[in-house]
Amino acid sequence: MPVTGLSRNALRVLEARYLRRDGDRQIVETPDELFRRVARAVAQAELLLASTGEAERWEEAFLALFASLEFLPNSPTLMNAGTALGQLSACFVLPIDDSMESIFDALRAMAMIQRAGGGTGFSFSRLRPRGDVVHSTGGEASGPVSFMRIFDCATENIRQGGRRRGANMGVLRVDHPDILEFIDAKISGLSLQNFNLSVGATDRFMQAALAGESYELVHPRLRRGVARLDARAVLDRIVDAAWRSGDPGMLYLDAINRANPTPALGEIETTNPCGEVPLLPWESCTLGSVNVARLVGGARQMDWERLRHAVRVGVRFLDDVIEVNRPPLGEIAEASRGSRKIGLGVMGFAECLIRLGIPYDAPEAIDWADRLMAFVAAEAREASRELAVARGSFPNWSRSVYASAGTPMRNATRLSVAPTGTISIIAGTSGGIEPLFALAYRREHTLGGDPLLEINPVFLRFLEERGIAAAPVRDEILATGSARNLGDLPADVRRLFVTATEVPVSQHLAIQQAVQRHVDNAVSKTINLAEDADEGAVKSAYVDGWRLGLKGVTVYRSGSKPGQVLSLGLGEDAAARELFTKCDPGACQL
Repeated sequence: MPVTGLSRNALRVLEARYLRRDGDRQIVETPDELFRRVARAVAQAELLLASTGEAERWEEAFLALFASLEFLPNSPTLMNAGTALGQLSACFVLPIDDSMESIFDALRAMAMIQRAGGGTGFSFSRLRPRGDVVHSTGGEASGPVSFMRIFDCATENIRQGGRRRGANMGVLRVDHPDILEFIDAKISGLSLQNFNLSVGATDRFMQAALAGESYELVHPRLRRGVARLDARAVLDRIVDAAWRSGDPGMLYLDAINRANPTPALGEIETTNPCGEVPLLPWESCTLGSVNVARLVGGARQMDWERLRHAVRVGVRFLDDVIEVNRPPLGEIAEASRGSRKIGLGVMGFAECLIRLGIPYDAPEAIDWADRLMAFVAAEAREASRELAVARGSFPNWSRSVYASAGTPMRNATRLSVAPTGTISIIAGTSGGIEPLFALAYRREHTLGGDPLLEINPVFLRFLEERGIAAAPVRDEILATGSARNLGDLPADVRRLFVTATEVPVSQHLAIQQAVQRHVDNAVSKTINLAEDADEGAVKSAYVDGWRLGLKGVTVYRSGSKPGQVLSLGLGEDAAARELFTKCDPGACQL
């Protein structure tokens, strides 16, 4: 079953990261063979749980979804399924307690995970603050941020599976005595480049900030208050740092733990690197995404039956991944099988809206996000329930929120919306639930070499279908990546092709909320701001995100971080101009 619709950039990404190579680093696998390898390896779970006939049937079902680009799993599964490595999970959380042994055990575990393609999340909130007396030596503690630099340095020298850089999430509770040092840690643009940072904010802190009150800093080892800070001033400092550098984001710990499916097992303190999977210590999660843009028919209607099929097969695939997965550490295997957490999500949401004729910044987009994810959640829940009846509920079910209702469930969590960075390139669609970043842009640092130059193929197809000449709008699109000021385009086209920095903060948040209310894990979503956005936009994102009950909020102001991945426009070079005027609208990339 051959794969269809791979763009030039999709092939470049597959060749750089996913296709197998021999000892001389020569590619020895085609995209069709890659998808067959993954489908066959994961379907081996059916041999353990059902029969040979079932394994063959589900191998073909998995392969059909891959080949149509209607569903793709996370990168480690594409890289490692059917290989000697066999580590298939994307997301991990590792514990760090207040001892040298725990810190360096976590460092070793991180190295083992990242070399196999996984991303790691940490809470540094249990570490004693800078200047605290270390009684065993009589010295002074250096504090959480100093140890984060050790983890950052190690990650810098690990290339995941030999194919991509490592990534970490670092969280510090807002009531930790070193919170101000943590907030400022990335302002220079030089430190902790392999970390995303998030402040672990509590409801009490947010309420104090809005009321103009102080709050208490708590020594994590002594568990008593040691100082007080003005909450509003701390929030303003978080906002200033995020406006300057893109970090820290906000993680709303109380909202996360209100949705914790296994509270008897402990409190969730952090997430994976992009924030879409809150996890307990040692847990991991495997992800996969349905390409909803592929499921819109020619009459501007969603094919709900095809979506139902993709969701249900996707849930089974991800559950099978857990069965055949080979985690790098026994603690991870035990915790992950105990909860059997999966994260089925969507990609291509912005393109889906365009195909339906709905602007991303319109009220109808919020309603559509709600309707779409309600359907996905219901189908995923039913698929997991049916698997539980056939295979048994996850081992920690008796200590979960499902036990009190007597509801069988195969997976403690089922949904998660990831950013889908490289798999959305393979699928040729927009990432996650993000709006179109731009109509023309450069994607840096994806392959470790030359940038990928991209012009949105949906936009060019629109011009072609409407009989609109490309030449009059070419220069503006290449320079700005936006159609907003193009009077040569019909108003409805300009309206439909709104881009990320043109979407109001309130709409970004409303879309995220509409999706989050149906997602039992979390949603990775970046609120992209124009370079001239003020700090008020960042503050409204962080405050209103909390008020809306989101689990986390990330903002990024264009130009605030050196070496950013996506840059507006392609410039005026000849290659970009030729790309715009001569490329196939289905593969408008260099």
